[in-house]
Parts: sequence; structure tokens; C-alpha cells
Amino acid sequence: MGKICLGIDIGGTTIKIGLVTKDGDLQGKWEIHTDKSENGKNILSDIANKVTLILQEKNLSKDDVIGIGLGVPGPVDDAGNVLGCVNLGWGEFNVADELSKITGLKVKAGNDANVAALGEMWQGGATGRQDVVMLTLGTGVGGGVIVGGKVLGGINGAAGELGHFTMKIGPDAEKCGCGKKGCLETLASATGIVRETNKYLSRVDTPSSLRKIDNISAKNIFDEAKEGDKIAIDMVEQLGEYLGLACSYIAATTNPETFVIGGGVSKAGNILLDVIRKHFRENAFHALKNTGFSLATLGNDAGMIGAAKLIIE
Repeated sequence: MGKICLGIDIGGTTIKIGLVTKDGDLQGKWEIHTDKSENGKNILSDIANKVTLILQEKNLSKDDVIGIGLGVPGPVDDAGNVLGCVNLGWGEFNVADELSKITGLKVKAGNDANVAALGEMWQGGATGRQDVVMLTLGTGVGGGVIVGGKVLGGINGAAGELGHFTMKIGPDAEKCGCGKKGCLETLASATGIVRETNKYLSRVDTPSSLRKIDNISAKNIFDEAKEGDKIAIDMVEQLGEYLGLACSYIAATTNPETFVIGGGVSKAGNILLDVIRKHFRENAFHALKNTGFSLATLGNDAGMIGAAKLIIE
């Protein structure tokens, strides 16, 4: 029986490949470029070629390998069928079967945000907990839901699209990349808080250190809030209000033991966690108010480790 597995996280720019033990120990990791040309037709063959090289480098045979866990940036059902990955150029096909054919290894696939949540539950910010919701705050807002230690994928793998709660309605609601308007990710992502801050600065004359910064970033906003800038504090507060409210909706549906906050914005640390927790408790049903909040700890390794957990199970 195999003693090690490969956890693979397919991103729009790079593909991360990790060699992971059955105990969740990351033994090595590699990256290759994501070739999106010709609707991503070379992606799986590139992965297969790199897997072959890794096994040779580590002096491993296929008999040593449990299989491949694969995180994909789009909906994936339990059978491994991808229902379209816009940012890779993929349509509908069975990604698990296809990669298994060309590698000769067992493959289990899941949505990338879901497997990152699985990684944080197994080895990261939610270790030891079985009911977990992860929110990833980056260019957009992603999410993953774990119930009873298992990923909640839904009928076609689209469960956990937490960035697409409608949080704002009306003519000034921003259009989201998904085609809807007023989604959480238009307001609470790194892109969203920068957009909202620039709009606010253009409407008011209040002095702010942010006015001295060209091309304001989410990091700038949090840094200036920590220094006491009034507008920066107000914008962090607004972000926390949207996220806390969204988490109250999620908790009323799944009743998790803890929320894990990851993605680039989570590097702001406790200032972010505190403001989300505050607004969550203001809005949550009384039996849910003590739900925990923690920061993700695995960073870019979460997807690889979570994908490995998929195949181990």
C-alpha cells in the first residue's frame, strides 16, 4: 500500500505540487507554470510530466503513492466532473478520470477553496475541529465549508461560494465578476476595500494619510487604521460589518465550531479578526454568538495539504 500522496493546487498563474505523508507532513513542494493557452489543454499533461519527475527525484515508484488529490478553481462534483473553470479555459469534463489515465494513479478532485479549508482543518488554523468554515479574502472572496470533517460540496460542487452572498442592493451596487451585483467579494475582498475606500475619499474632505498614497492597497488601509487614521478605521469597520453579517448568515445555516480567515487580507491579523467577530456577535442568532474565529496558518500550502487529505480519505 502507498505511503505518500501528491497534493496539487491548480491556480490561474502557478500549479503547486506537494508530497505529503499520511500524517499530513509536507515533505517537499514544487511549482510549475499554468499554461492556459488553447483553453488549458496542456495543464493536465504538464502536471503528469512533473509528477513523473518528482517521483524519479525522490526515488519513489507508483506503488509508493496513495494517489493524487487535486484542487481546481471551479465547481467539481464528487465524481470528479469539473463544471467549467473560466480562468483556466476549461469546459465540462471529468478531471479526475483524465488525470488518472495519464498518470496511472488514483485521483480525487475538489474545489480549490474547499480543499484549502480541509487543509486548515487537518493541519492549520482549525486543527482538531470537525465543523469549520473558511473564508479566503484575496482578489476575491472564496470559501469552503467542512461539516463533520467532510467537505460540503453540494449536488454539483458549487457549495461554499461564500463570496457571492448579495450584501448590497441598489443602483450603486458594484457588478461582480460572476455577473451579479453587490456580492460580498465586491465589498470585502482586497479589491473591494480599495474600491470602497477610493469612493469614500472622493466624496468627503476629511483629512487622511491615505490621500498621500498613490495606488492605495488593502495593506495600506489596515496599516493606516492601526496608526489611528479615521477614514482607514471607518473602512476597516465597514469591511468587518459586511463580513460579520455574512458569517452570521453562514453560521445560521451550518453552525460551525469556528471560522478560519485566510487569504492575503488575513495578514492584517487581529485588527481584522476583531472587527469581524464584533459584527458577527451583533448579528448572530443567540445560540451562535460564541462561534470561534481564527486566522489561517498554512498560507499557500493549504491547498496542497487539503488536496492530499482528499485522496487519503
